[in-house]
Amino acid sequence: MRDTTIARNYAETLLELAKRGNDMRGWAGMITDVSDAMTTNATLRLFLESPRVSAKDKNAVLGKAFGTAAPRNFVRYLQALVTNRRQMLIPEIAREYKDLLDAAEGRMHANVTVARETGDEEKSLIAKQLSHMFGKEVVPHLTVDPSIMGGVIVHVGDTVLDGSVRKRLASLKRRMVAGK
Repeated sequence: MRDTTIARNYAETLLELAKRGNDMRGWAGMITDVSDAMTTNATLRLFLESPRVSAKDKNAVLGKAFGTAAPRNFVRYLQALVTNRRQMLIPEIAREYKDLLDAAEGRMHANVTVARETGDEEKSLIAKQLSHMFGKEVVPHLTVDPSIMGGVIVHVGDTVLDGSVRKRLASLKRRMVAGK
């Protein structure tokens, strides 16, 4: 919990720096790339987490590695993470940054469960209807679960909208049994 809060604070700082640089999406790509590199490259991860390598040496390597490939403030941000011994939070900071960016751009993500594979047209129709319902751009992430028999189940944050045939049949069954 504490790491999530710390990562959120660092992500807010990164978002503010990105706004000043007028490139919030570009910075999302950069922090994601660094996060992915840490996740997939064991050498990089070990280098960053090693207490045997000083923060000064790590910052020098970061400065040389990025050179002019990244904005100066982004490199300084990464170096501040290293100086404050928060570099291992970069993957969590990247996740939090994406959430903050979505909120800043008026976008939300929804996990949508459907009974069968859907085409692009149906997916865009679902996105359009959910966007209209929530008043924001909704990005649906579809999963298939044949056990719902039909309809959809939508999870957006803490909200669950269950329009599945399975739920309707269960509700009908309860009403029929209660009616006897």
